[in-house]
Amino acid sequence: MKDRRKIAVVGANGHTGRFVLRALKDRGLTPVGVTRRPVALDCEEAKVADIADPAALDAALEGTSAVINCAGPFLDTGSPVVEAALRAAIHYLDLTAEQAAVQHVAQTYSRQAETAGVVVMPAMAFFGGLADLLASAAASGWTEVDDIAVSVALAYWHPTQGTRRTGARNIFTRLIVRDGKLVPVPNPPPCCRWDFPVPFGPTEVSCVALSEVITISRHLRVLNLTSYMNSKPLQDLKDPNTPPPDAATAGERSDQHFVMDVRARRNSEIRTARAAGRDIYAVSAPLVVEACWRLLRARHRAGVRSPGELFDAEDFLASLAPRIAVDYF
Repeated sequence: MKDRRKIAVVGANGHTGRFVLRALKDRGLTPVGVTRRPVALDCEEAKVADIADPAALDAALEGTSAVINCAGPFLDTGSPVVEAALRAAIHYLDLTAEQAAVQHVAQTYSRQAETAGVVVMPAMAFFGGLADLLASAAASGWTEVDDIAVSVALAYWHPTQGTRRTGARNIFTRLIVRDGKLVPVPNPPPCCRWDFPVPFGPTEVSCVALSEVITISRHLRVLNLTSYMNSKPLQDLKDPNTPPPDAATAGERSDQHFVMDVRARRNSEIRTARAAGRDIYAVSAPLVVEACWRLLRARHRAGVRSPGELFDAEDFLASLAPRIAVDYF
């Protein structure tokens, strides 16, 4: 029998997975940590399962109502965990920033998720979910959007081992939207100057196409969609000597400040939704846990879905305060 409070967390021993365990407990839910080998976790129940072992995954998900996949690269882990969730008829959420992973899940499992009566929601994290919600809020009431630009400024980026592995694995062509269609990012990539608030200020940004391009374009009718990032975090990612997040502070937010602007235009009207906070790994936890809690609390359209497609975007974003501050202008 399923326990509506029990949520399986695959990759619970990773940097972001530990944030998710804490966020679930803060929400009054009961996390079930799932790892490849026995490890001490901050949860009452832990199970061991290799993603390559369907029977072990099935046993790990037994009795739960949803699974949150925190184990990247999601190009490798997404399908096995989605398929286990479908066999168990429970909701699936993950934290992928990989466009190809979102596309594969959407193209492969939409009909199966509808038949199973569950929601499959990839990319419910800082990259993907947050921008999707901001875009949905900014474009609220519009049936079509001429342009959406997502622009991110990070003070720095200390990548986890999972981020490093994902970068090495993710060799697929990156996509943006032009004339309503997904097309490869041109060479050289689009760039512009973006007026962020302090401490960033006016900053040069270049196109970095991540999972939000796919999630937004799946449910908003937008002619042109581009995502940008400032250069400092990109330099950090390229540098093999950039350290990972400090393991000693796991469970506590770092001082990595971020701003994410989503600007939507229809004809001459321009709207901007802005999110600001600290630590892109840490804030992914309340994002995915809030989505999970809302899926459990009310019935939603089954299938592979984006957050802005199912939830009231402004209400969802307001619930994230004070961890993420959101403004509209």
